Parts: sequence; structure tokens; C-alpha cells
Amino acid sequence: MSSNNKYFDEVSAFNVLGNLMNNPSLLDEKDKYNFMVEDFYGQFYGIIFAAINNLFADGSNSITVLDIENYLSARPGLYNVYTKNQGTNYLVKALESSNRATFDYYFNRLRKMTILREFNKIGANVNKFYDPDNILDITLKQKQEDWLMNSSVAEVVDALTKDMEELKDKYLIQGDYETDQAADGLMSLIESFKEAPDVGVPLYGRYINTVLRGARLKKFYLRSAPTGVGKSRTMAADACFIGCSEIYDLEKCKWVSTGVAEPVSLFTTELELSEVQTMMVAFLSGVEEDTILNYSYVGDELERVKYAIKLLEQSQIHITQLPDFSLSDIEMNLKKHIREFGTKYLFFDYIHSSLKILEEITKKTGGMKLREDQILFMMSIRMKDLANEYGVFIMSGTQVNGAWQDAETPDQNLLRGAKAIADKIDAGIIIMPATPEDVEALQPILMKLGMAAPTHYLSIYKNRRGKFKAVRLWCHGKLGICRLDPCFLTDHHHNFIPIDNLVIETEEEEKFKPTNFDDQVVSEAYEMMF
Repeated sequence: MSSNNKYFDEVSAFNVLGNLMNNPSLLDEKDKYNFMVEDFYGQFYGIIFAAINNLFADGSNSITVLDIENYLSARPGLYNVYTKNQGTNYLVKALESSNRATFDYYFNRLRKMTILREFNKIGANVNKFYDPDNILDITLKQKQEDWLMNSSVAEVVDALTKDMEELKDKYLIQGDYETDQAADGLMSLIESFKEAPDVGVPLYGRYINTVLRGARLKKFYLRSAPTGVGKSRTMAADACFIGCSEIYDLEKCKWVSTGVAEPVSLFTTELELSEVQTMMVAFLSGVEEDTILNYSYVGDELERVKYAIKLLEQSQIHITQLPDFSLSDIEMNLKKHIREFGTKYLFFDYIHSSLKILEEITKKTGGMKLREDQILFMMSIRMKDLANEYGVFIMSGTQVNGAWQDAETPDQNLLRGAKAIADKIDAGIIIMPATPEDVEALQPILMKLGMAAPTHYLSIYKNRRGKFKAVRLWCHGKLGICRLDPCFLTDHHHNFIPIDNLVIETEEEEKFKPTNFDDQVVSEAYEMMF
């Protein structure tokens, strides 16, 4: 029955397990205790805890020795471990000895031991803080016992973490960091922009590539929106635009080249595969998703849908569903797609907390709970780090908070739970519906341009290394085909900003095309207005 680990307190486990049998409802007090199987080191103790936990989950309000034996007897391998360790005798005594009044003390001691054990596993000098094997230095032993008893779980974690950081700082060689003279390689860098300006592959829509300089490698873009405004649809659209070679142009009534066909990965946390697929087909074909779902085609719509499917079959777009995910799941899957599919453009729909993330972080922090904003911040940090580490482009999204309807300037303050996320991103966009007040304020521009009123706008609140910031890119939304077609640019006060349309070509012989005629019309209209 012995755990064979000095950082496991069998007495504490004995008391906790006995109390859980008498009071299984303690398992529901996750804010206070948050039990983990890792707390019960050794196969025997883990089996007993798992049995209690599962019986309670199945509806048992009190758990007897017979309940546990019946549960384990249906699992011969586990039951064999139970009987070899005289499980019946152990549980009878645990029940008899359990004392609710001492439960908190024994639970906290058990959890502290788990923390010591886990830090010891990764090479921390745990004996410095608590060494159960010390039998010679009585004074030190008492000092360590007092520290363990009087320290909270969080304080134990902090002490061990601080010690490891201090060790790291002590032995970190300054030469590990590269230091360069300010002009090192600068002329070559400047000349490189002549052949290949600092832009990425094109995203969907006019002017968006002028503003953001395309989807650039090593960059992390964040696109946020209220529920139902188009966050997931535009994410799927950009993934398709980068991953497929053609798209149907509704104005020209023909298929046109996107100029790209790169390996793309899309991770979805809420949508099913079929939902993403119909969005992609609608975007590529220009056929309303409702038409596809109702199979109510007219004219050449069915042929366009079939051709869109063919384009997707030829593409290197891979979709992974992550309905419940941890930070480790995100990282593992991103690395898998980069390694197996050669993906350089990754879309994650979308950043939010999940049960697995909460469990993962709670486990790593020894029971400490983090706020949602802290969790989302950690996710954004990791995504930015992965973009840099693997030289890939990552776009993700978030929900916005309830204040979006009253916001005069939609910016990072609207990000649900975590405006600190904005510190880690390279470009930040919020999709907003145009209000009647917006349309009224835009009337002079709309009359001069001869345009219909926009339905949405992209509020660009962060744009690292871009000249367009704190601007609104007004769009005609066609969410049934997952398209937001940009029309013109203003500041937050509805003042027109002239902008050219950067068309990014991927062919070696012609990487960039000058502004087309349509864009010139916009600029001329601006001159006429003022």
C-alpha cells in the first residue's frame, strides 16, 4: 500500500478519502477544493479516489465500502489491486477515523505534497523547502514543518517558482542574448524590400491588404465581433481565399484567380465540420448558404457549387474541431499541422476559456484559479510565440463584451475579458454593424461615391508597422456568402480617408499591381468633396 514517494502523505490521503466517503458532496465544492486524481499518488489511492468520484457523479449521495467494492469488482484489474492492498480493511478504518473538522487541514497538506512532488519531478530543489528524510537536523525539520503548515497552497507554489527563476537568473549567461550594432545588415534589409516588399499573401477584400499589408508570416492578427456579426464567417472566408486558387466574382459573373493557393489550417471550437464546409462553399461560389442548405438552386448556381467543391478538393485546407481544448491541445495541433501539412497560415476560431483549459491551469497552479482575462491573455501570448517560433501567420478571434452597443470608438476595450490581449497582437480588428446614425453621418460620402449604405465596418484599432490606425473600413456585408466587401475608409468621426487598393500578386514576375481604375474613382471623388 505504501506510495514509495516521500512527498506523499498517506495520513492525509487516509483522512481525505474517509471524509469523501462520508461527505461525497465535497467533490462539488470545486471553488474551494478542486480535487485531482494526481493528489492520490500510487495506484491504490488513485483507484479509491476514482471510484468515489465516479460513484458520486452517478448520483450516490453517500458511499459505503460495499458500494466501492461492487464498483471495482466489475473491473478485475482494479479490483485485484484493491484486494492485494487489503482495501476493505483500509476503507473501514478510513470511515471510522474521518473527521470533518480536520478535513481542510488534511486536504491542504495533501495538495501541498502534490505540488512538492510535481516540482521535484521537474528537477526543483524541493528539499530546500521540505525534506521528510531529514532526521538529523531537528531544528531545520521543525522550521520546514512550520513553513509547510503555515503556508497556503498558493504561497508554496510561489516559493518554488521564485526559487527556480532565481536559479535561472543566476546561471543565465549574458552571451546567450545576441547584441548587434545598430546598422548591422541594415543596407541589405533595405535593399531586400526592393525585390520583396514587407507584405504577406492577400486577404479577401479591397483595401484590406493596403491597411494590413496582407497576411504576414510571424504575425498574429485578432478579429473580434459581437455574436452573429460574422466573426466565424469571415474567418472561413479568409482561410478559403488563401487556400483556394479561384473565387466566383459576382460582378464579373465568372471565376477569377485569387493569386494564391497555400496550405491552410482552420481550427474551430464551436462549429461542426459540415457548418464550416457549407460556409466555404458559399464563399467560393457566391451562392447563398440558405440556397445550398435548401437545395433550391436557380440558373448556374448548382454548377458553381460543384466547382467550389472541386476547388476545395484540390486545396490543402485542413479543418480540425476542438470543442473542448487546453493550451497543450492548441499547441500540439498547431505543431502537427505545421509538421504534417506544411501549413504556414493558421486560423483559430476562436479564443475563449474552456473546461480543459481551466483544469489544465488549475493543475499547473496547484489549485489557484485565474480570471478569464488572465486565461485569454495566456492564450494570446502562446499564439504569438508560436507564430514567431515557427514563422507562420495566425489569425484568431474573440467575442466582444456587452458594452459594444454603446461604444463610440470600438477598440481593445471591447475585447471580452482581456483588453491585455491587444498588447500581443500585430493587428486588431473589430467587426461592427453600421447604425442608422452612422449611415446618416456618411450621407455626403455615399452621395459623392454613388454607393449604397454600408452594412458593417471594420474598426482597426491596432496595426503594427502599418500607417492606417484608428480607422473604419466600411463594407457591404453579404454574410449569406461569408463576404464583407470593403467600400471606403474613414476615421472614427466619419471623415473620408483616401486609400489605394494594393493588389498582391504571388507570381515572381509581378508581385504588386498599381491601383486600378475603380480605386482612382474613389480618390477623385474625395477630391471633389473637398
